[in-house]
Amino acid sequence: MEIDQILTHKAGMVEAYLLKYFNSFNLEERYPRNLIEASKYSLFSNGKRFRPVLALLVNDLFDSDPELVMPFAAAVELIHTYSLIHDDLPAMDDDDLRRGLPTCHVKYGESTAILAGDALLTEVMSLISLLDINADALKKVLRKLAVCSGFFGMVAGQTADLMAEKKSPDAEDLDFIHRHKTGALIEASVVIPGIINSAADLQIDALSLYGRNLGLAFQIEDDILDVEGDEQILGKPIGSDEGLEKTTYVSLYGIKKAKKMAAKIIEEAKDSLDIFPKNTLQLKMLADFCVNRQK
Repeated sequence: MEIDQILTHKAGMVEAYLLKYFNSFNLEERYPRNLIEASKYSLFSNGKRFRPVLALLVNDLFDSDPELVMPFAAAVELIHTYSLIHDDLPAMDDDDLRRGLPTCHVKYGESTAILAGDALLTEVMSLISLLDINADALKKVLRKLAVCSGFFGMVAGQTADLMAEKKSPDAEDLDFIHRHKTGALIEASVVIPGIINSAADLQIDALSLYGRNLGLAFQIEDDILDVEGDEQILGKPIGSDEGLEKTTYVSLYGIKKAKKMAAKIIEEAKDSLDIFPKNTLQLKMLADFCVNRQK
């Protein structure tokens, strides 16, 4: 099966779970209705479901039922969606388009968009509570998810990214931004299914290395696509990084070297999976896809 088919199949599983979950909400109450509508608008706006699909593929390493990790897979997509809603706000990247559609704040207003992001992040706790794992594993899941999402993860990267605008961050600063803003949540998507499946410490270490490298390569490819991508395929304007005077791997190293760096990192990511005896092919195919995608 080709990687596009694999991604489509897994994404469909996630989509079905998310639809069932959100369709169970009580919409009879007047006030949450608009908030839920705005949240669903961004959540169901043709996203790739990359992070939850990644979680399902890691779960396959252990031959486990997808339902075991599905609440987490849904939760990580909610975190990702809330971050996009907030990233697009006028105070952040000030984007009008996301996946070819008006951004949440353009469609529903800035205050509703902020609250929609808040609600999606908060709903993560409800989803994580649905995991059928023991208390010790649940603690590890919550800890890893919090670290990768908050002060020392995604939000740390977003903060560093904002601080770097109209400045000249060096290679170390840029590496921190990419590894945290995008990479941290991707790492969580890889490592947490291992925790849920009671993976051995060496396996967790291997998954962590795969996730970190995949996340960094993914963001480098985003930098490349912002320069030479197709706006129609991306669903958003290209050149926004240059417009904001952001330092990226492309602006720092040039297109050619950035591509070589991403390819090297991806090879390291694939090599880290050799500790697993089976079911690694799809994750290796996904790694290659990350540096050859068009959106």
